[in-house]
Amino acid sequence: MKIHIKNGRVIDPASGTDAGRDVFIAAGKIVAIGFAPNGYSANRTIDAGGLVVCPGLVDLAVRLREPGFEYMATLESEMDAAAAGGVTSLACPPDTDPPLDEPGLVEMLKFRAKNLNQARVYPVGALTLGLKGTHLTEMAELTDAGCVAFSHADAPLTDTQLLLRAMQYAATFDFPVWLRPQDAGLSRGGVAHDGQVATRLGLAAIPVCAETVALSAILLLARETGARIHLCRLSSAEGVDMVRQAKHLGLKVTCDIAIHHAHLSEMDIGYFDPNCHLTPPLRSQRDRDALRAALADGAVDALCSDHTPVDDDAKQLPFAEAETGATGVELLLPLTLKWAEESRLPLAQGLARITSDPARILGIDAGRLLPGASADICVFDPERYWKVEPKALKSQGKNTPFTGVEVKGNVRYTLVEGQVVYEG
Repeated sequence: MKIHIKNGRVIDPASGTDAGRDVFIAAGKIVAIGFAPNGYSANRTIDAGGLVVCPGLVDLAVRLREPGFEYMATLESEMDAAAAGGVTSLACPPDTDPPLDEPGLVEMLKFRAKNLNQARVYPVGALTLGLKGTHLTEMAELTDAGCVAFSHADAPLTDTQLLLRAMQYAATFDFPVWLRPQDAGLSRGGVAHDGQVATRLGLAAIPVCAETVALSAILLLARETGARIHLCRLSSAEGVDMVRQAKHLGLKVTCDIAIHHAHLSEMDIGYFDPNCHLTPPLRSQRDRDALRAALADGAVDALCSDHTPVDDDAKQLPFAEAETGATGVELLLPLTLKWAEESRLPLAQGLARITSDPARILGIDAGRLLPGASADICVFDPERYWKVEPKALKSQGKNTPFTGVEVKGNVRYTLVEGQVVYEG
């Protein structure tokens, strides 16, 4: 299939391109940008007048809910949602049921995802067997099966000696270790940020030190072992400052935040809104502003959706009892555009946080528009508004704090390997 995308504003953050260009695709690759190759004849032409043509989005945290949680979502529904959100590459956390701790499970997930011919799925393997924190997995075998990193997801890992051994083993083979810093003891029983809202509503609190204490241990072990560490879903100003210092000292550390934390704070819990029950919790407005600033200056490397579809029965409960998480893969683009616009950043800089920067963290050849590269492309209307409501979302999970909000930025086409997988 030869596709000619014409009249679009081509933005490639990795190369600094931001100009009106045509894109020419053949055999799943970008064959030229600007002028057609000799003898090129397109089978299909897409008029992108008034639209932005950028690399397909790369999302570092999309829970596909298979295997084990099909009642919350299916692989088909969430891959449809990813395509509708312009996401062409995604990392899947290991907290499935059973967890992704065996090569067979990883191979099955990749096989099922590949057969759907939509986004490319990059599994993140479990760091310990069953995510129980007692025995390390066979990281080499899981890597051979297709895992790109190793994580403990949101499961507590209290044995620091085991974590040390995991980092030592990972460092030997340069396997990335992805960790979400939260001390299990300090956060035990908590459901909201330790601030004025939790006090007023009588909710059990999770203090900021639950993040920073765990982060201190992780960074000290990273310095000891030389392991490559990615810190998932930071939530506090203090946590970001610690990562800045670690980077300054030369540690091999990257980090991300969830898109919800770039816009919301503890104040958005309102009167016990269960859609705002997230992990980590929404923190103070000061923390939110610090995260936004760190995104802008590069101390935070990437944004992710932290997509966590939850069924209504588990979400529509009293705040403290509701399942944590929010659907987000279809909101990653418009909420990123909103952050970039409010921060007065160039569009290319905003898009970098959801294209080339997460691709670098994953270590994959994606997030760029170059001749010879795979034609993984997102074409979107940067000025079109749409309302976030259940019928507008393809994800089986409709749980989002942004229900009823009008957002700007609508995906019109998503291409994976030169094939149109979504057209809106």
